[in-house]
Parts: sequence; structure tokens; C-alpha cells
Amino acid sequence: MEKSCSLLVYFDKGTPALANEIKEALEGNDVEAKIEALKKAIMLLLNGETIPQLFITIIRYVLPSEDHTVQKLLLLYLEIIDKTDSRGKVLPEMILICQNLRNNLQHPNEYIRGVTLRFLCRLNESEIVEPLIPSILSNLEHRHPFVRRNAVLAVMSVFRLPQGDQLLVDAPEIVEKFLSTEQDPSSKRNAFLMLFNCAQDRALNYLFTNIDRIIDWGEQLQMVVLDLIRKVCRVNKAEKGKYIKIIISLLNAPSTAVIYECATTLVSLSSAPTAVRAAAATYSQLLLSQSDNNVKLIVLDRLNELKASHREIMVELVMDVLRALSTPNIDIRRKTLDIVLDLITHRNVDEVVLMLKKEVVKTQSGEHEKNGEYRQLLVQAIHTCAIKFPEVASTVVHLLMDFLGDSNVASAIDVAVFVREIIETNPKLRVSIITRLLDTFYQIRASRVCVCALWIIGEYCLSLSEVESGIATIKQCLGDLPFFTAATEEGEGQDAQQKASQPVISTTVSSRRPVVLADGTYATQSAVLETAMSPPTFVHGSLASIGNLRSLILSGDFFLGAVVACTLTKLVLRLEEVQPSKTEVNKTTTQALLIMVSLLQLGQSWVLPQPMDNDSHDRIVLCIRLLCNTGDDVRNIWLQSCRESFVKMLADKQRRETEEIKAKAQISNAQPDDLIDFYHLKSRKGMSQLELEDEVQDDLKRATGEFTKDGDDANKLNRILQLTGFSDPVYAEAYVTVHHYDIVLDVTVINRTKETLQNLCLELATMGDLKLVERPQNYTLGPESSKQIKANIKVSSTETGVIFGNIVYETSSNVHDRTVIVLNDIHIDIMDYISPASCADVAFRTMWAEFEWENKVAVNTVVQDEKEFLDHIIKSTNMKCLTPPSALEGECGFLAANLYAKSVFGEDALVNVSIEKQTDGKLSGYIRIRSKTQGIALSLGDKITLKQKGAA
Repeated sequence: MEKSCSLLVYFDKGTPALANEIKEALEGNDVEAKIEALKKAIMLLLNGETIPQLFITIIRYVLPSEDHTVQKLLLLYLEIIDKTDSRGKVLPEMILICQNLRNNLQHPNEYIRGVTLRFLCRLNESEIVEPLIPSILSNLEHRHPFVRRNAVLAVMSVFRLPQGDQLLVDAPEIVEKFLSTEQDPSSKRNAFLMLFNCAQDRALNYLFTNIDRIIDWGEQLQMVVLDLIRKVCRVNKAEKGKYIKIIISLLNAPSTAVIYECATTLVSLSSAPTAVRAAAATYSQLLLSQSDNNVKLIVLDRLNELKASHREIMVELVMDVLRALSTPNIDIRRKTLDIVLDLITHRNVDEVVLMLKKEVVKTQSGEHEKNGEYRQLLVQAIHTCAIKFPEVASTVVHLLMDFLGDSNVASAIDVAVFVREIIETNPKLRVSIITRLLDTFYQIRASRVCVCALWIIGEYCLSLSEVESGIATIKQCLGDLPFFTAATEEGEGQDAQQKASQPVISTTVSSRRPVVLADGTYATQSAVLETAMSPPTFVHGSLASIGNLRSLILSGDFFLGAVVACTLTKLVLRLEEVQPSKTEVNKTTTQALLIMVSLLQLGQSWVLPQPMDNDSHDRIVLCIRLLCNTGDDVRNIWLQSCRESFVKMLADKQRRETEEIKAKAQISNAQPDDLIDFYHLKSRKGMSQLELEDEVQDDLKRATGEFTKDGDDANKLNRILQLTGFSDPVYAEAYVTVHHYDIVLDVTVINRTKETLQNLCLELATMGDLKLVERPQNYTLGPESSKQIKANIKVSSTETGVIFGNIVYETSSNVHDRTVIVLNDIHIDIMDYISPASCADVAFRTMWAEFEWENKVAVNTVVQDEKEFLDHIIKSTNMKCLTPPSALEGECGFLAANLYAKSVFGEDALVNVSIEKQTDGKLSGYIRIRSKTQGIALSLGDKITLKQKGAA
């Protein structure tokens, strides 16, 4: 067996200590030198060295020492040395240490007694322990609690030895008697732990005898009581009602650790509303009372689990949970909002939104560095509330519109998207929103926010006054025309070019970065996405105060210029419908045309180093032609079709969300032959209300199939991997179990020969971010017998790892000849670590631009249908398609989609699929994978390369 030891010490193998030096130091009289020598000897032994000649030296020169440090190190040395021979018998020289141990157990110093008793807890040799039993029992009555608490543990360890019940026949009775008279909390805890492990009936008897005093027991003893209750209830579910009463009484304990464990135990044992409500209230109390952020995150995880199974109870506590927003940590705030948003109902939505509004206002005054990110979370939360419950939109929309000019661009974009959706879904708010938007438009400094605000102005300015105000606002923000003069172009062009050089360079570099658009297409980054993050640039010095639209356009953002042209076109077309005076219409049309021509002139000049892109140029020219020659068909397209498309987009989004909610609500059914208990026919005699509730909930679970375990046997068989061949003398196969942060290999080894295999060892090694936890052990395997060997492997990142190794053994006929059988490699699949996840399009594109590792895989498949190939990739990679189904409908010969997944380690995996059908019917294109770490990008790429060829 592997030697067990409670000590782990770092050892530098580059400077090994010589055995002779250690021996000399131990034989000397210098105590400090003896301590250092003992430490070196222990480190050598821990790292596999054997120093048999030191034992007698230590017995002669170290054993008699009175120094406490030397005695402590001596016990550690005795713990790790081999005490048995190859046949498992105790070595004769071990008798020499028995007298020393007996002397230590009777030593006048309580520390020596205590550490010796603790050492005896780690001894597995009954021959050494047997002569010491009277001394151990005498220490149960020692005056010092340190000795007594270790004496109880020593009694427990002796009783649990292979023949311990014969060595200490009356141990449970002795400990029970000790427990009834002991006053020290730690000693009582150890005594109760002994009864819990060795005589459970006596532990339960003591528990119910002192049931009224449990609340006064120490924290450690209360924790052991909870462990006992969990163990008993798992075995005997019929009696859990009386134990639940004990747990509920412990919810009033002064220790926060105890009440947390009580709440966790309650939820695991009972589904009764009273019990779950008590647990949820306890979690909420801990969430508010604890200052440690890690504790808060753990409690929020527990509340999240409760929300999934007992939503109606969690709804009652939504405001208590929401108070956790007072914590400045952004992760806690994000998790709190995620929980609360799923618990909103018509009854509590007003309170929740009021609280969120107060938090938004606080972000204005505070100077916390994460205020912008927190404000964005709040805006998204309010957006969700307003979509679910439109009646609250009117109370928040005007407050949020103050943040359209927010310095945090992501937050401002969320506000703009929220306003765009609310103005469509709440027609009553249209007039007030438009008025407020026109008043605050000049404050907007981000290009992407301007684009969204201009679209709203163009679509929802309907009355004459609104249309005129919209045109006037745009003209004011554009400033005086033209954007530059001939003098500026000739005389100041070079100076302007120098002033604009720095931001323009950054824009040029950014424009060459690849980006994934909202519809999934893979394109070159347009300037608009980068200028949104950069401050407005003042190109020439003719204006003292510059408008936001003017400054953004003069920084080279011609996409915004095209949006301005489209907005003006819509407003002019609508003005023709609502303005009776043709003169005013013609005048406004001329002004709009002048603005568009000035934009074209600016784009073709060399005042800006970067010329206007073709798309923006064509769009502005289209607007000019339209205003010069309008028709009814074109008017309908510009004034009605755009809005209709937006309405369809909102309806599609609502439909997708509804489908996701339905998919999550999985209904489990009971088997036809399952037993159903009828509540009304049950005997209620002697049952409390809580026990009745618990019985009802268990019956409901049984009836709805929650107790049935859907073990997928086929899936289990897929996880069994053959490691050796059928013709090998030793056959081995492994069952691989993945538990997020570690992997358990359950290896079955079968001796197929007629000989006994000695020193059989399963030697494993890993490649990738995998680490073996234990050292290999040696086994003896009889003829045609089998052995189960477990190996634990730690995982530190999402990466495809490889486990390889061999089996080494000796035969009884030829001990000196070792046989080696090489094992098949075990490949750990990345799919065990990633799961489908969702994120917003803006967040996806931001991560795509930031992540530095990209793996580009060429499409090579026999599948000829684009949608079928995409579905196969989604299934193979365990990812979620972010591109909506409506965008993937139809047959056009090409397809682009974004996929997203998250690993258990919090890593993001981004995939973009861009494929096109060739004339011969085959698919071509690329699948691009991006991630922050190299491992996940390479592993996903290998997985896709392997799976796409097999798609048929």
C-alpha cells in the first residue's frame, strides 16, 4: 500500500544530504543540529530514499532527548518509516519504540502526551499499539483537555483497526461514559465523533437524551451532529421528520458555519415548504451579515439552486436578496441580479424596479472604478423588467435616457437599445421619449449610440413639430456648412492632417482587424466600431464649440454620416405628409441635400487622410437621388418597411425567449409500475405539521418522477476504454469519470495467467494541464484474479489532455525479470469541460476583438446542406448558436453563424462558421475559433477537424 503520512515538505533534490552527515549530527550533543538532521532525514524518506542505518542511531541518541521539537520530529520520523517487512509482519526492532511511547504517554508534560496520542492515531500496526492501550485509557482522565481530546481520537483509531474491536471491546461504553461527564467542547466533539463512527446507536441515544441542550453545545459538536443526521437520514428516510426538527432548532445557533450547514442539510433532506422557507431565510440572512465576498458568492450559488427547484418560495425573499447590491464587488452584483430577474412577478416588480432606479442614481455620485460596468448591469436588468412588465417602463425610461451620453459606451448603448424597444412596445410613451431624446441628443458622444438615436428620431418623429425639431437638432449638432473651406484645404490641410494623425492612425490599424457582425458574417472592422471608443477629434480650428455629430464625422466616421443622411431623408419624406406648405418642404429638402453633398465633398477631400468608404458613399448618393425624385413605392419602403422589420425582429426575439423557457421546463414522468402513496389514506398519528408536509412533498416527487434516476447505460459504456489487448497476459480497462476539476480513472486489471504477479504497478504519466495526485502503488495479483485501481488526476485548464503509461510486474517464477505492458493512450475530451452559454452580440464582438488566440479550420466535409452542417458542428462542439434561426432561414448558397460556449473554469470559447456552397454542390469556407487561452482554441480546432470529416 501507499505509505500514509500527514506531512508534505518541499525537497530540493539538487542538494541531497549525505546519510553520514545526518548520522554525525544526530550523535552529537547540539540540539539545533539534531533538529536540522532529523528534518533532512524526514525529507529524504518522504521523497523515496531509504536510510536503514539511521534507525539504531535515532533510538540511541534521539529517543532520550527531552526537547519538545526533537520529540515532535521523532514522531514524524517514526510515522513515515517502514514498520513491517515484505510479508506484512512488524519488524522486531519496532519493539524498541514501544517503551519510549509508553513513557511519553505517562510524561509529566501535557504537550508530549498529546502529540504522542496524535501519533498513535496514525499507526496501523496493532502489535505496536496493543501494549499501549492501558496508558491511552488512563489519559482519558488527564486534567488537561489537550490530552483528553487526543486520547479520545486515539481510542477511536485503535477501535477502527482491523482487529480493534477485540483490543478495546468496551471502547464505545468507555467513550459514552466519558462524553456524559466531559466539559471541554473539543473533547466532547471528538468523543461524539467516535460514537458516530463506531457505535451509531449510542450516538443517537446521547443526541435524543440531550435534545434540549443541543443549542448550547459548541460549534464543532453541532457540526458533527449534522453529519450524523445526514448519514442516518440517507439510510432511514422514514425517520427524517424528527431529525428535521433538530436541524430547525439549530438554525438559531450563534455560529454562522453551523446555520449554513443546517440550511444546506435541510434542503438536501426535505422539500417541505416550511423547511425550504427556513433554509432560504437563513441564506438571505448570511448574505447580508457576512462581509467576506467569497462567502457571499457561495451563498448566492445556494440561493440559485433553490430558485431552480423552489421558485415560489424564493419569490417571497426577492427584496432580501436584492439588498446584496450594497456590496461593491461586481461579481456579487451580477450574480444577485441574475437571481432576482428570474423571480420578478406582477406583485414585486414595482419594488424591484424602484430599488434598481435608486442604484442607478447612486452610480452617478460614487467614484467606484466599476461604476460604469455596474450601471450597464442595472440598465440591462431594468430593460428585462420593462420587457416582461411593460407597465413599469414609464417609470424608468426617462431616468435612463439621462445616461445616453454616458462615458461608459457599453452602458450608453444598452440604454439606446432599451429606449428603441420601449418606444415600439409602449406607444403611449412615444411623444415623451422623442421629446426627451431630442433634448438630450447633443450630449451623446459615442458613435454607436448616435446611430441608434438617429434611427429612433427618423422612425418615430411623426407630428409636424417633432419632425421639425428632429431636423433642427441634427442641423445644430452638425454645425455650420461646409465642413471645410478651400482655404482650409490649401493652407491648413497639412496642419489639420498632423492634428488628426494620432487618432486616425489608431482607426486605420483598427479597421484592418477582423470582426464578426451581428448576423454572423465575418468582415473587416469598420471605423465606426473603433471611433465609438475614442474621444471626439477636432480636425480644424474654425469652430469654438463643435457639435457631437460634426466632431465624429470629422474624425473619419463616414458610416455615421450615411446614417445622418438616411435619417434626414426619412424626416423630409414624413414632412411632405404632415407639412401643408410646399415652400417649407422644398426649403427643408434643399437644406438636407446641402448637408449630404457637403458630406460627399468631405469624403472626397484630402483634409482627412482616410477617404469615404464605398458603402457610405453609395448610401448618401441614394438618399440624394431619392429626395430629388420621390415615389409612393420608395416612400413606403423608407417610412413603413423599416419599422415593420424592427417589429418582426422583436417578435422573433420574444418567440426565441419563450421557446427557451419551455425547453428549460423539462417534465419528468413516473414509470408505470412505480409505487404511489395516497396522502389522504396515510396515518397522521403522532406526526407534526412539518413531517406531514415532508411526506406530501416526497409523494409528489415520487409521482412526478423526480426520484427516478435516468442513468444512461449506453453513455456509461462509451466511457469504458480498453487499455491493453485481449492477448496480453494482463488485461486492463478504465472507466473515466470527469468531475470538472479532477478526473477519476477506475482501472480494472485482470491477471490472465496461471502465475501470481508480484509488485504489479500501474504507472501513469500525463501530457497537457493534467497532474497526477498519487504515487503508484504495488499490488500482488493471484492467478486469474482481478484488482480495481483508482487514479486521481487534477485538471487546471480546458485543454485536451493525454494520459499514457504502462503496467509493470514480476512473476513468481522469475522475480528479477520485470515485464512491461504499454497501455493505450487515454484522451480527455474537451467536451467534458465546456457547456453552451449565451452572451449579447455586443459582448461577443468585444471579446472577438480582444482575444488573441485564433485557430482557423478549413471546411472539409461530405455534407452538402449548409444548415445540416451547422447543426452537426453545434452538436459536435457542445456550443450554442447565437445567430437567431430567422437569420439562418432560406436558401442563398452561403451561411454565417456565431457559436458560444463557456468552460467550467470560466473561459470563453467563440466560434464563427462561414460557409458557401460551390457550383459542384460541395461546401467550402472556414470555421474560426477564438479564445483567451491557446489550449481551448487548439483543442476545439482539433475536435472540429475530427468531427467534420465524420459528418455524413
